[in-house]
Amino acid sequence: MTKRKVVGAVLLSLAMGVSLFATGAFGQTAAKQDTYRVYIQGSDAQKVKPNYNVRWDFGNKGFTATLNDSQFQALLKNKNLKIEKVPEITVGDVYAAKGKPGGGTSAVPSDQTPWGIQAIYNDPAITKTSGGSGVVVAVLDTGVLKTHKDLAGSVVQCKDFSQTKTSLVDGSCADGNGHGTHVSGTILANGGSDGKGIFGVAPEAKLWSYKVLNDRGSGYSDDIASAIRTVADQAASTGSHVVISMSLGSSSKDSLISDAVDYAYAKGVLIVAAAGNDGPGDNTIGYPGGLVNVVAVAALENVQENGTYRVADFSSRGNSATDGDYVIQERDVEISAPGRSVESTWNDGAYNTISGTSMATPHVSGLAAKIWAANPLWNQSQLRTELQNRAKANDIKGGISAAIGDDNASGFGFARVK
Repeated sequence: MTKRKVVGAVLLSLAMGVSLFATGAFGQTAAKQDTYRVYIQGSDAQKVKPNYNVRWDFGNKGFTATLNDSQFQALLKNKNLKIEKVPEITVGDVYAAKGKPGGGTSAVPSDQTPWGIQAIYNDPAITKTSGGSGVVVAVLDTGVLKTHKDLAGSVVQCKDFSQTKTSLVDGSCADGNGHGTHVSGTILANGGSDGKGIFGVAPEAKLWSYKVLNDRGSGYSDDIASAIRTVADQAASTGSHVVISMSLGSSSKDSLISDAVDYAYAKGVLIVAAAGNDGPGDNTIGYPGGLVNVVAVAALENVQENGTYRVADFSSRGNSATDGDYVIQERDVEISAPGRSVESTWNDGAYNTISGTSMATPHVSGLAAKIWAANPLWNQSQLRTELQNRAKANDIKGGISAAIGDDNASGFGFARVK
């Protein structure tokens, strides 16, 4: 299946070639616009904070706010402040396997256990899935269709971080895009009350749907960072085993998101994110997938090469200089999973088939939930080691840069249920 650029559609099944999270300090002059979402840091940050409508307060690291032009220009004159524009995530490429996303959906799934589910369970005859009980997967995306028959009853938290006038709306996570519903279905779709729907990897897991991207598939890094921190705090306060699944990213590292990832990992949360769709060149992995405390997922396609599944050409590659060491460093791909032509739930109540590392990521998130449910005494580090060991047992040797052992295309390999 050839990849096809769809303009104005979803997000990252996002191609990560653009600097979606790129940050940089403003100079003393900037093109005039109506408002600016900015990250305010420096020795005077706490002093000026009461003067603004703070969107997110990051303590001694600073705060974010939306300013009009006069406020913005005034802050630029303060030499004791560092002002950075909070980057907006923009719509990228979506690789549609069946028509245009949202325009080629089908009322019934073509297969209740799509090829990715069969592959990760290592069972071409599987008819339904199980597992994940007692584990939560927090999907940070475009929201979810809570009433989809294959997801009904699975959503236990629903929060919207994407609104412009207010930073957080509790109880709201409507998905006007489709991407978030698709990702959620791959993780925990339960076949529906009629038994005729689609199945995800861990249908007994519960979903925290945190809408961090609006219906156009765009959002801000401070909202994403705050959602990550909220998940971590909720996990700690409820005593829950939580996996964060993020099918989003950019080519540039963002300090707000990086700090939030470290915060969540320290609180016992496992974080899984897409490697990106900017392959097959070396060092094309995006962030937050490229962070050390994140499991970066590459995309496989349903093609056999050299006796294994093949890494898709579009899947971003990690750093080849660290191949073969089986040690996760920054900008390393960790695990591979099905990501080409993945069928799952859609936001119109039907089903859609799309491609990307966005689609590979929830396979790993669901697998993590299934393993954790079977080993509830493990911490997130032990769970991650188990994922790595299962990946090593299923080495991937197909695709550009894929090789025997740890490589920058497939990472440790394809982690499976068995």
